[in-house]
Amino acid sequence: MPLTLTVLGTASPYPQPGRPCSGYLLRGGGAEVWVDAGPGTFAELQRHTDPARLTAIWISHLHADHSADLLAAAYAYAFGGMTPPAPVPVYAPQECARRLAGFFGKPDVDFLSGVFDFRPLCDGHEAQHWNLRLTARAVAHDAEAYGLRAECQGSVLAYSGDSGPCAALVELATRADLFLCEADIDEHREGERVHLTPEDAGRVAREAHVRELLITHVGPTLNRESATARAAVAFGRPTDTAREGDSRIV
Repeated sequence: MPLTLTVLGTASPYPQPGRPCSGYLLRGGGAEVWVDAGPGTFAELQRHTDPARLTAIWISHLHADHSADLLAAAYAYAFGGMTPPAPVPVYAPQECARRLAGFFGKPDVDFLSGVFDFRPLCDGHEAQHWNLRLTARAVAHDAEAYGLRAECQGSVLAYSGDSGPCAALVELATRADLFLCEADIDEHREGERVHLTPEDAGRVAREAHVRELLITHVGPTLNRESATARAAVAFGRPTDTAREGDSRIV
């Protein structure tokens, strides 16, 4: 199976009609991975696969617009008849299990162990599922956050998660076939480097020598078309806009 990306949601920082927050379905080499679980993405996930078939879930960071629908998945798996055949590995920052347990008022993070297998991320973390390799890199944000490099049978997808400009992001994306990158803000506030402007996204893609840039997570001060156009000028190579429901072979 070739490496394929399906866009479930792109909105920041809140879902909009027809536009959930960040979430993607990554398929390749026999694996199916839900990457980021923003509000609304669990419903969209069901358009494309049976959630009980997921090989893994990968969460870039614990801000609600990237992780809140883990709660929807927990209800579906534990109480809604979607129980997976084995606990689904959840690759996420260390606090993920505790936060989810806290919502249910449970002090013991193991209460969902029958459906989720929490595995903490760290810089350089690698996971192999069939012929799909997932590598995490710590990136610059105002919370513990990771970008993702997914490799399958010679194809490479890089995903920024939420990040400001940083060397790790360039390294993560180096010579990727597709770079899925946020362009959340119009300009930087003084002293803040926790998100990317469209120009930042284009520059990172250019420095990393990626083949194609796909703009996502465009914030409310921008619109997707103008953000993509600005990123394309800085990149100078093929640049497109991530849209809900789109699928593409990497």
